[in-house]
Amino acid sequence: MSFSVGQVSRLAGITVRTLHHYDEIGLLSPTMRTSAGYRRYTDDDLVRLQQILFYRELDFGLEEIAVILDDPGADELTHLRRQHELLLRRRDRVQDLVAAVELAMQACTRHIRLTPEERFEVFGTFRPEDHDAEVERRWGGSKEFEQSRRRVASYTKADWLQLKAEAATLNDDLVAAMKAGLPADDERVLALAERHRGHISRWFYDCSHDIHACLAQLYVDDPRFTASIDAAAPGLAVYLSQAITANAANAARRSARR
Repeated sequence: MSFSVGQVSRLAGITVRTLHHYDEIGLLSPTMRTSAGYRRYTDDDLVRLQQILFYRELDFGLEEIAVILDDPGADELTHLRRQHELLLRRRDRVQDLVAAVELAMQACTRHIRLTPEERFEVFGTFRPEDHDAEVERRWGGSKEFEQSRRRVASYTKADWLQLKAEAATLNDDLVAAMKAGLPADDERVLALAERHRGHISRWFYDCSHDIHACLAQLYVDDPRFTASIDAAAPGLAVYLSQAITANAANAARRSARR
C-alpha cells in the first residue's frame, strides 16, 4: 500500500511543503513514484517519518536525525526505546517544572518572597503551603489569620532563618524533655509549651491559650502536622499536644481564680 503526499500530510499533521523539504535534503525520500513522477510513500516510509517526528518533538536537529536514523546498527525498536527513555526524562523535567510553578504560585499566595535556593535553605523539604487549605478552612478570615499573612509578607531570608533556628532550639528542648521521661504536665515541660505559644505570637499572630489548645489538637488530628513534628522524634507531636493542652488548662484555672 502506498500514500500520496497529501494523504501523508493529513495523516502526520504536517505540511506538504515539509515533506518536500525532507525529500530534498534526503531525510525522507519516498520509496515509490508514479509514472507521472508523483511521490508515493510506503508503510516503511511512514515508519521513518514517525521516527523523524518523534525526534523533532525531542528537539533534535534534522541533520542529527538523519545520522541517527541512518545508523545501520539501529532498528525501529532501538529508536523507540531511545525515544521512550528521552520522553520519560522530559516528562520528569516537565513534572518538576509544574511542581516548581505550583510551588511559586502557592508561595505568592502566602507572600513568601524567597528565591528557590532560599526556600530550600529555609524550609528544606517541608512545604508550609501544604497546610494552607486546612489552616484557611479552620481560621480563614479571622484576625489571627490576616495578622499572620501580614507579618509573613514582610519577612526576609534572614527573618525566616532566625525563625527556623528558634523553632529548632525549642524542638531540641522538647525532644530532650520527652527522652528524659518528663511528664507532659511537668512544670518544665509546661514552660516549653509556653515558649511554643510565645514563638507563634512573636512570629505569626497573637496566639491565645485557647487558640494554642486548638493547634494542639490539630497536631495530632492532621497526619501532615503529626509527621512534620515527629520528624524530630517519634511521639513528639502527641507529647507537645499534651503539654500545650495542660498549659492551656493551667492558664484557664489561673484566670478563673482572679
